[in-house]
Amino acid sequence: MTARRLRQAIEVATVALAEAGVASARVDAELLAAHLAGSDRGRLATIAEPDAEFFRRYDEAITARARRIPLQHLTGSAAFGPLDLAVGPGVFIPRPETEALLEWALAQRLPEHPVIVDLCTGSGALAIALAAHWPKARVIAIDDDPVALDYARRNAESTSVEVLGADVTTPGLLSELTGTVDLVVSNPPYIPLGADLEPEVAEHDPEHALFGGADGMAVIAPIVELAGGWLRPSGLLAVEHDDTTSPQTVETVTATKLFETVTPHRDLAGRPRFVTARRTADGPARLAGVGAAVLPETAGSRGRHNTKEPA
Repeated sequence: MTARRLRQAIEVATVALAEAGVASARVDAELLAAHLAGSDRGRLATIAEPDAEFFRRYDEAITARARRIPLQHLTGSAAFGPLDLAVGPGVFIPRPETEALLEWALAQRLPEHPVIVDLCTGSGALAIALAAHWPKARVIAIDDDPVALDYARRNAESTSVEVLGADVTTPGLLSELTGTVDLVVSNPPYIPLGADLEPEVAEHDPEHALFGGADGMAVIAPIVELAGGWLRPSGLLAVEHDDTTSPQTVETVTATKLFETVTPHRDLAGRPRFVTARRTADGPARLAGVGAAVLPETAGSRGRHNTKEPA
């Protein structure tokens, strides 16, 4: 049984977090206790009674969480599929909603040595998960934010993922990839300006990773254009979007006339979340602006929406 004083502290913390508006108050109270105890949430019942220093630090952590500082900033990590990623202030926190896109991607049949590009990679979540599934793949993770790139490089340190610094809205980016890529994925900035956001998102996620212009489509449209040029015939695209912009995303992909099987998908909560498509078999296209290579830094990109709200 959980040590009595710890159990009482978790009960008090749960009430405090609930009163502060934290939807997952009990879970967060337990996760913070487990983090500080160096244990797992499921093993809290087995740990010995912590010392006074633990309770001092626990009170501080609960006070910070009650101020709506993201749980992941307090623990320094975020779970994403099979991964535990380093995160912190200045980088977008990967969301459970994006795991629906990941599951779709992992179910696709790719060549033995595929080329995969993750645009707006943020912490590197999608790129690293895909590289783990396809160990013989060349996986390129692109972002233009220095803080995100630092986290992506740290998270990708023991992997083969190539982290590149570049702006995905740049026409002609990495034209040497034209017609060679098997899969393009992206969780770009896509929240329409003026959207109502939880404090954890509005006050702590980087704006650069959240907002996609007035209609949320400012980054999605250039990504679709890049994908149309990079993908080999029958190559695949998956791009996440705001839950209000699924029709616009479908139309943006369809309007290029470079894709077929354009399909909207919902996340596990039933909300419209991402669109997938297959490159037509007509061969690589020379899109507007695609010519001489635009060279990136050696680095990655950013990320997200209203469910760009942490779990």
